[in-house]
Amino acid sequence: MCARGGSKGIPGKNIKLINGKPLIAYSIAFANVLSKKIDGHVIIELSTDSTEIKEIAASYGLNSTYIRPDHLATDTAGKIGVLKDLLTDSELKYQSQFDYLIDLDITAPLRTLEDVTTALNLIENNTEAINLFSVSKAHRNPYFNMVEEKEDGFYGLSKPNSGFLTRQSAPKVYDMNASFYVYKKQFFKDNYTTAITPKSLIKLIEHQCFDLDEPIDFLFMEWLISNNRLDFDLIQP
Repeated sequence: MCARGGSKGIPGKNIKLINGKPLIAYSIAFANVLSKKIDGHVIIELSTDSTEIKEIAASYGLNSTYIRPDHLATDTAGKIGVLKDLLTDSELKYQSQFDYLIDLDITAPLRTLEDVTTALNLIENNTEAINLFSVSKAHRNPYFNMVEEKEDGFYGLSKPNSGFLTRQSAPKVYDMNASFYVYKKQFFKDNYTTAITPKSLIKLIEHQCFDLDEPIDFLFMEWLISNNRLDFDLIQP
């Protein structure tokens, strides 16, 4: 789990209360249950530069001695570098070589055990794949009803000259919902810098699943949780 102290869109979002519990507590609760469903040596780690976040995580059972380096705690630092540093530190600390790293995004806690265990099976059974990420069905399609600015200042389809007259006939596209990512060790050995690679798989999430970017997202998610309006059973902290 990665939880940088600074947040511009929703200040303090990683530990902001949602239905009476810090947001990070939902991912900690999920990780604790998930770890019991996976064979082998499983550890749960936290990457943060914030003492406050570390203390709150510890109060919910996640005690971590790792401290994110300053150069990986800036607005411009990419998440892949953060994960690679955490993996390297963990292998040294625990004197173990880990086959997989599962990134549970704290800002997208709407996930189920079946989501992640199915994803693990998918990537384990594909020898060529090096990573996998969760997605949701997209409500817009760049081949049909998404536009972008062109060089002349006018606007046109993001995927022009496609000839598709309906969204149903256009190629399927998906929204990355940020809920979880699964990486094989090879991903980091190959020095990829983004989660989208030539050998990526997806796990389509059919139930409600989205991440928190704006304050309105937080209010909507809290309403769903507090009013039991989710269309699946959320693991509660």
